[in-house]
Amino acid sequence: MATEERKQRLIQQLVKYLPEGFETLVAELILEHPCKFIVSKPRSTKLGDYRAPHLTVKYHQITVNGNLNSYGFLVTTLHEFAHLHCFNQFGRKAKPHGEEWKSCYRKLILQALEYNLLPKDVEVALVKSLANMKASSCTDLQLSKALRNYDLKKENETFLSDVPKNSTFVLGGRVFRKGELRRTRYLCEEVSSNRKFLVHLHAEIKLIIA
Repeated sequence: MATEERKQRLIQQLVKYLPEGFETLVAELILEHPCKFIVSKPRSTKLGDYRAPHLTVKYHQITVNGNLNSYGFLVTTLHEFAHLHCFNQFGRKAKPHGEEWKSCYRKLILQALEYNLLPKDVEVALVKSLANMKASSCTDLQLSKALRNYDLKKENETFLSDVPKNSTFVLGGRVFRKGELRRTRYLCEEVSSNRKFLVHLHAEIKLIIA
């Protein structure tokens, strides 16, 4: 397939996932750095993933959760492409979120900011995140909050990060009590069994109001 034809096909496939105006950017990234780009079913443990080529798989692979809002999808995509760029430049010696990756990620975010198409809150949060980059948008609280502003929330549901400590909530038909934050997950106690579980801070829960 001719490059321009494939580019237009990619743009058509990406348009439903990305903010308007960014389809070409991502399509060009895929074409310039050939990889298997997969829109994944929702995963509670990660927003996206990058896998480098290895003995049995000769290609780069990037997956991004398809249930993310368009701004979250864009940021996660750039995050994962930064891993691909980092691998191409520095190989396996580079740490997953070390200085080499940060340099690659910074360049991609600055490229996206040049479009001047992002909402102001997302733009400000991204600029600030570049000064103190985290391993994930989940652990950058200001960026995480800005991105969540564009989620479509279901009726009577909220995010675990938005309720106070010791709140009780329903998740997957089970009742839990919210505990301490551990990186990107809260240590929560199942009320019926007193067992401890790590629950992602972005988990959509139903709050129980006593």
